[in-house]
Amino acid sequence: MLADIEKLERSRRSPAEIEVPASTAWPIILAFGVILVFAGLLTSVSVSALGAVLSVAGCVGWFREVLPRQHEETVPVVFEEDRITTRRRVVERVPIAPELVRAWLPLKTYPISAGVKGGVAGAVAMAVLACAYGVLKAGSIWYPINLLAATVYGQSLRLGPTQLNSFHADSFAMALLLHGIGSIFVGVLYGAMLPMFSRRPILLGGLIAPVLWSGLLYSIMQLLNPLLASHINWFWFIASQIAFGVVAGVVVLRQHRVSTHENLPFALRAGIEAPGISSPRENGEKP
Repeated sequence: MLADIEKLERSRRSPAEIEVPASTAWPIILAFGVILVFAGLLTSVSVSALGAVLSVAGCVGWFREVLPRQHEETVPVVFEEDRITTRRRVVERVPIAPELVRAWLPLKTYPISAGVKGGVAGAVAMAVLACAYGVLKAGSIWYPINLLAATVYGQSLRLGPTQLNSFHADSFAMALLLHGIGSIFVGVLYGAMLPMFSRRPILLGGLIAPVLWSGLLYSIMQLLNPLLASHINWFWFIASQIAFGVVAGVVVLRQHRVSTHENLPFALRAGIEAPGISSPRENGEKP
């Protein structure tokens, strides 16, 4: 009751009107001018010139709104009494885990070993398609391997057209290491992500993710691997990415899932899911 009386007294003493910064369109004009300045880098100089004029006009107009005196306008104050009501009589719980007061979803995930298995299986599927392309394109399975090694290995960039079809031990070792590490990393990522997508996980891992990943590589391939960018066949590349996603996803989904152990400290829980560890609730013990 005292709180309501004090609130009423404060509202009576409060002014009926307050001053706020006046509305202005100059920030929008400045933003549009900056956009035209950068758009002109891809189109023509006249577009950048127009953007520069609008940017200067936006800055001058915006500064005049606040200097030497800020422009303000008066608006009326409308007092409303806040009333929080509800028709619910009970506290609803998460139906997927009624025994837990607060559930962290997903309740179960795949262990790291599942992601490693999926990554290795996907790497084999991708390598088969890539080597098949090398045989059909250049008559050699070493062709795509030497192209892949050129991503991080400078010696592979110096190989001529005929040398790309030959076996090079250093390029083979570099490509095998790069392909293995990348595939295992993506496989572990699949193992962590697939439990979050209960509907059609293979569609996500086998089609959507490879297409998005290929689109990203298409935009940066010239900087990442100039040799591969000049010889790549994007149809075969996307097909190999899809093969990796489908095979890795199927292998991960067939593995046994384990509890996420939401009661463990964050330092012990983050990224570590061991099948041999179970929470006290699973063993029927008191926490």
